Amino acid sequence: MTPAPTVDITRELRTRTEALLGGLGVESPEPGALSARTPLTGGELTSLRPSTADEVDAAIGRAAAAFEGWRTVPAPQRAAVVRRLAQLLTEHQAELGELVTLEAGKIGAEARGEVQEMIDICEFALGLSRQLYGQTMPSERPGHRLMETWHPLGVVGVISAFNFPVAVWAWNTALALVCGDAVVWKPSETTPLTALACHTLLRRAAVDVGANPEVHQLIQGAAEVGEQLVDDPRVALVSATGSVRMGRTVAPRVAARFGRCLLELGGNNAAVVTPSADLDLAARGIVFSAAGTAGQRCTSLRRLIVHVDVVGPLLDRIASAYRQLHVGNPLEDGVLVGPLINGRAYAGMQAALRRAQEDGGELICGGERVEGFGDEAYYVRPAIVRMPAQTEVVREETFAPILYVLTYRDLEAAIDLHNGVPQGLSSAIFTQNQREAERFLAPDGSDCGIANVNIGTSGAEIGGAFGGEKQTGGGRESGSDSWKSYMRRATNTVNYSTELPLAQGIRFE
Repeated sequence: MTPAPTVDITRELRTRTEALLGGLGVESPEPGALSARTPLTGGELTSLRPSTADEVDAAIGRAAAAFEGWRTVPAPQRAAVVRRLAQLLTEHQAELGELVTLEAGKIGAEARGEVQEMIDICEFALGLSRQLYGQTMPSERPGHRLMETWHPLGVVGVISAFNFPVAVWAWNTALALVCGDAVVWKPSETTPLTALACHTLLRRAAVDVGANPEVHQLIQGAAEVGEQLVDDPRVALVSATGSVRMGRTVAPRVAARFGRCLLELGGNNAAVVTPSADLDLAARGIVFSAAGTAGQRCTSLRRLIVHVDVVGPLLDRIASAYRQLHVGNPLEDGVLVGPLINGRAYAGMQAALRRAQEDGGELICGGERVEGFGDEAYYVRPAIVRMPAQTEVVREETFAPILYVLTYRDLEAAIDLHNGVPQGLSSAIFTQNQREAERFLAPDGSDCGIANVNIGTSGAEIGGAFGGEKQTGGGRESGSDSWKSYMRRATNTVNYSTELPLAQGIRFE
């Protein structure tokens, strides 16, 4: 019996994956119950044995032991590991990018861009290693000096999601290592192979510069593996990226043992388009933000709030662009939209579209499945739905390429619509009016952690802090002073006099 074309393609992808892993120096994983599947066909690339409870416990123990020595290594010397990792990532950018495509379904440009983001954060952390600044404050007491110092925190647990299988790990790990912490990484069970590759490269980087490779540990598996990491008192900080539902579980469990949390959760991102906007520029920014990565970014544009005077011409531009988007195999040139991660994501998209139409929404275009890739592969055309109001389905995050279009007449009403959702990650306004731009960026404007003018909601640079408010969790990763999350602060008072005055003028004699 001749195998189906998708079976042949999956076999080719499996061979391709084995070659990529071998080229990256990854040892063949021990087969087991954890299935590494590709969204390109829905077929299995390989299987892995998930970490047992004892292995998770041992990994945390090794990280905790390594931290004891690592925290006393000067920060510029710790940065040598990160410098070497950046070199290895640069050498293997093409191979690692292709592995991201195979496991996460990203088109080549986005996958290679994600690896570039890893290189960029390594460069940022390298400079940071000489800038872990504290402050010196004036003391009220003569002969005294008041200052603060920053010290390594401990073991950092990183829980990452499938949609950015390597970049978010790098955001956390590059900073944590330079700050003197050890790392235990629990990647998404959907993308275990990219995790194996990054773990291998980092440990190789440590060995190459004479550092202790035990400062980084990898654990693999489903939710119970992450729960063990969350509950372990040896883990000082849990940095978790995922759904709001996941955050509701993680936060109280970490808080119950007085640990720290850094949460990057859901986003229901919106862009406001004013009458003065450059509609051609706006359309380009909107299409990439809404359709890029098949709508599977936490910063994907999900709500478009457009002034009634320009909604017609803007929708014409966007719908025209949507109808020309090439949906297909992300390994092929010219493809702009790859597959959804799995059938669960497809079912969620279809359910949301049905609810939107039941609420009076008008489907402008898209939403249908693109056939020809096999029963277990889920390629869809990005959808645009014009809504009469911000209904409950619009207020929820659906992790798929659905763009809800709402209209407004007054900018204050637009800002109210924009802020009228539980999430608060990324936002944008398209305008050529400075007053409108400043109004959107004001304290009572956008309530998101990221607020942009004349660019879309996705595509953050590593130089700025990344994160959001409300149900997005309040965490900050990547640039600016996000490094402070990975360290502990100590306030120091030094008495260099021969007297012992007390603060606030208290006398105790």
